[in-house]
Formats: sequence, structure tokens, C-alpha cells
Amino acid sequence: FLIEEFRKQSSVDVSKDKMAVQRIREAGEKAKIELSTVLSSEINLPFLAMDSSGPKNFTYNFTRAKLEELVRPTVDRCKRPMERAMADAKLSTSQIEKVILVGGPTRMPIVRKFVESFMGKPAEHGVDPMECVALGAAIQGGVLAGDVKDILLLDVTPLSLGLETLGAVFTRLIDRNTTIPTRKSQIFSTAADFQTAVTIHVLQGERAMAGDNISLGQFNLVGLPPAPRGIPQIEVTFDIDADGILHVSAKDKGTGKEQKMQISAPLKMSDEEKKRAVEDAERFAEQDKKKKEEAEVRNNADTIAYTAEKTLSDLGDKVKEDQKKNVQDAVKALKEALANKDTDNIKKLTDELMKVLQEVGASVYQQAGAGATGGAQPGAEAGYDEPQQGAQKKEWRGKPTDGTESQEDAGGEGKKTYYDADYEVDKDKK
Repeated sequence: FLIEEFRKQSSVDVSKDKMAVQRIREAGEKAKIELSTVLSSEINLPFLAMDSSGPKNFTYNFTRAKLEELVRPTVDRCKRPMERAMADAKLSTSQIEKVILVGGPTRMPIVRKFVESFMGKPAEHGVDPMECVALGAAIQGGVLAGDVKDILLLDVTPLSLGLETLGAVFTRLIDRNTTIPTRKSQIFSTAADFQTAVTIHVLQGERAMAGDNISLGQFNLVGLPPAPRGIPQIEVTFDIDADGILHVSAKDKGTGKEQKMQISAPLKMSDEEKKRAVEDAERFAEQDKKKKEEAEVRNNADTIAYTAEKTLSDLGDKVKEDQKKNVQDAVKALKEALANKDTDNIKKLTDELMKVLQEVGASVYQQAGAGATGGAQPGAEAGYDEPQQGAQKKEWRGKPTDGTESQEDAGGEGKKTYYDADYEVDKDKK
């Protein structure tokens, strides 16, 4: 703005003169500070430039009204981060007891008015915005060094941390704004049969898909014993210490093999880059949601197809030929749909395969039930006597004697009954 004003006055463009630009920047900064307490400030820069007619001086009367007009768009952009901060804290403005402004720009009347208008209460005046920044840094240094023990300052992670899982989905382990130090663990498994290695790809960001986030590094956990998919248990742990250093480890719980990686200062992003990452996540939220749903549909379909094939293999002759053919045809159709990447068709065929599998399961249990109750009297449940006349009927909802929860109790199906009958002790018959 000031460079343009000088060009209007003298018809000289100094935008490429580094020395002149530096002088204008320093004069503008000084005027901005002064305008926090006064209504106008005089900028006077003699011999700022030179042309054929001689030296050019720059004089401009900078008013607070003009400054506020220039910074208004920037101040208005602060509203969304403030709303996001309140949402992350799960608080409303009415729950905030005190408002403390930190940093030099908060001295500006327009900034103070904006914050007070948003919060609905006046900001504290007893705290120096510049001094409290240095004081907070000194206290944090004392806490980390162990010299200060009666004050606790909590730092948070600026962006979410996680890893890439099947379907290029970003799976979060540590959410944004989690206080540090923190430690989170989660169990993962393999995505293919006889998989002997897994790749741990560590990511930072807020997007739903791995490719849209920032890669921090990756390592391989090798030497896994060959096993069917879903059987190995791999514990992945994210640990952020008080210094902000991220430690990532992956351990196979079966063999005890472990690999680790340390990430110092996870991607030194500027405040602007962090802000842009969060805004991108909000702007592309619907698009990311659709991509993640498509990936989850494909992952679910692939799992169901694998389960169907494994079920046929495990049950063998217990499955009727016509049912076996129905399952095989449904699996074939689903795999073709997965190759064509038609999400709606994949959903439809997945549901159809699940129905066919349910029919197979019901048929197997019916066969088993018929064999177990073949000798029971009609109307009587196997293992139970007919109730005596006048007996009271009760539902059995207890737990087995070994202390584990029964399927009937957990699933709510397959209720059994017993009868509490009235009786007398005949003393004459022993």
C-alpha cells in the first residue's frame, strides 16, 4: 500500500529497490504500532528514491481508519479458526470466564474489538501481550529442564497422526489437539494370506485418504510367520514425548519381533501450512467422505468374499451342493464387480452374498440341531423333563460354570427353560 502511495506521489516504482522497500516496511511497522494508541501517524522518508529530476522524498499521513480498512479482511479471517478452537474444546463462549490476548497485533483496537465481539465479554487488560509470550516460553523451558515443578503447561499436537491401511485409508491413532506427552496403541492384522511383511506408513494430516496427507516416513516389519489373513496381531504404537518427538513401533504379538522409528519434530510446518491443512480437510470433507466410504465398501466386500470361500472350505460336505453353487456364483459376481470398481453394484452383490451365507449357516445349524434332538419326545426340549402340572416356567439367562459368558446370554438367542415345580418330601419312603 505505501509503495503504491509513493508511486502515485513521485511516479517512481521502488518495489524492486530492496533498500527502499526495507525503509518503507520499517516506517509502516512503526506507524502501525503508534496507531494502536493514536489516531494518526506521520510517515516521513527523505531521499527514498532518485530520478532524472533529483531525489524523491515520501511523506504520508497514516490514519487509524485507513489501517483498519486495510487489515479488516485479515481480521475477519480469524473468525473460522476461533470457531474451530471452541468446537475442538467442546465449549461455548458463555463457558469462557476470561479472555487473554497474546501477541503484539492484539494491541490493535480493531483486533481487541473483534475478539470481544466474538466472545461476548471484554478482554483482560492486566496482561502485557508481548511479555506473556516470553514469560510462557521461559516457564516451559523451566518445566522441561526440571527447574519449575509447581506449574504444568500442556502442549498439543497441531495435526492428527496415523498410518495408511487397506484401501489407502488414513487411520488416525492420535487426533489433532491431543495433549502431549501421549501414547496410543492399536492392533492391526494382515490383508492377504501368508503375508510375511507389513509396511508401516506414518502420516500427518486431517484428510480421510492417505494420499492427501503428509508422509512422515515408513518402515517394514518383516519375518512374520505365514498365516491366513486376519490371524496375525500387530500392535502399532505412537508415542509422543514432552519434546514433541514421535516414536513409532510395530510389534508382532505372536513372535515378539519389533521394528521402531523415531521422527524428530514431525514435519516442521509453518502456522500457515497447518491452517491450510485444516481448511483443506473442511473444504474437501464431503469428497473425502465419499472416497473413504468407497474404500470401506471395497474392503468389506473383499472380506466377505474371503469369508465365503473359507466357509465353504471349512464346512466341506456339510454344505448342500445347490447352496455351495449359489455361494460360488455370488463370490464370482462380487469379484468381477470389485474389478470394475462399481461401488453401488459392489454394495448390492455384497448384500446378496451375505444373504446366501446366512442361508448356509442356518442350514448347517438346522442339520446339527436335528441330529442332536433326534431322540427327544415331541414337544420336549432335549435334556429337560416335561413340567409337572402347576409348575412355574422360567427363562434361563445365566452364565456357564466356567465363568465365561454364554452365547445365549451374549446374543440374546437360543433361550433355554427350566421348571420350578412344587414338591413334598415323603418321610415314609427313603
